Amino acid sequence: GGDPLEPPPHTGARVTVGVRPELVEGPSTGSGRKPTGFKVLASPAWRRRNLTFDRISFFVVFLVIPVAGYLMFVVSPFVQAAYFSLTSWTGFSPEIPFIGLDNYAKLLDDDTFLKSVANSIILAIVLPTVTVLIALIFASLVTIGGSSRGNVRGLRYSSVYRVVSFFPYVVPAIVIGLIWASVYDPNSGLLNGVLVGLGLEQFEAFAWLGDVRTARYAVMFAIVWGLVGFYMVLFIAAIKGVPAEVFEAARVDGAGRFRTATSITIPLIRDNVQTAFIYMGILALDAFVYVAALAPGGGPENSTLVMSQQLFTTAFTKGQFGYACAMGVVLAVITLAYAGLVFLVNRLTGGTSEVGE
Repeated sequence: GGDPLEPPPHTGARVTVGVRPELVEGPSTGSGRKPTGFKVLASPAWRRRNLTFDRISFFVVFLVIPVAGYLMFVVSPFVQAAYFSLTSWTGFSPEIPFIGLDNYAKLLDDDTFLKSVANSIILAIVLPTVTVLIALIFASLVTIGGSSRGNVRGLRYSSVYRVVSFFPYVVPAIVIGLIWASVYDPNSGLLNGVLVGLGLEQFEAFAWLGDVRTARYAVMFAIVWGLVGFYMVLFIAAIKGVPAEVFEAARVDGAGRFRTATSITIPLIRDNVQTAFIYMGILALDAFVYVAALAPGGGPENSTLVMSQQLFTTAFTKGQFGYACAMGVVLAVITLAYAGLVFLVNRLTGGTSEVGE
């Protein structure tokens, strides 16, 4: 019934408050051994004792199996593609002739592929910028864009706006592409019908996807429409994690909505913005599903042709799998370079500094 932290009167053991006695290093005896009942944290016996079945099974299930799956289904195919890019394999022949870097030299003289690279880079620059900017504006309005009196809150019926804006994201990309392909249809499309109904007769039977001046922008608009809702919800969750006192203090100091968004909101959620830029850039560099649905042939003068689309055509239409693998390696390198560039820009603009400082 006594104090559990008080050592028994008949022993000379030292008890440290808050530490289990068996983990405290006791005084050495003349033989150099510790007294009975004391254990050293770094001893091999203590380590073996902690390698229980539960710990081992935890590491196997949550570390070994995922790493093995990643190596098997991600790293291994990439290594195989890198090897096949050095061959002239047709994809259906048992013979895999090794030709070295000839495929990469051929890519430098392939005007169609270089055009697809340029289109993909344009998409990787424009799509993330436009999508993230629109998503940030909508997220700010929904979370902190309400009345300047009373508590910090968003616009009225903000929950309705969230659902409506997120809805396109739950629709498969191929369906979004087909929907907008019919909207852009020159003869029976909704867009031309609305414009002609407003008195703009020059848009009667206008081919949005068949004109080199508008095809690329039409594809971009469809992609932004399908993805802006997801990033809006992502930013809403990030802004909700910022204490309301921060925005209230900015309001007391006289900061308007624009100043609050640029000086407080964006710096506090810049990690989320970085993630959004990377994800959106990777999708823009691919964009195969959207472009295949909207402009299967690459658009007028290949104005909407992207690298993944040209890769698919080269492999499965022309039967040049080795050459297509070289395109895939180039696409992977450009994607990694893009992600590294986003990280570098974030670091150079102060992304590693703590917000609370």
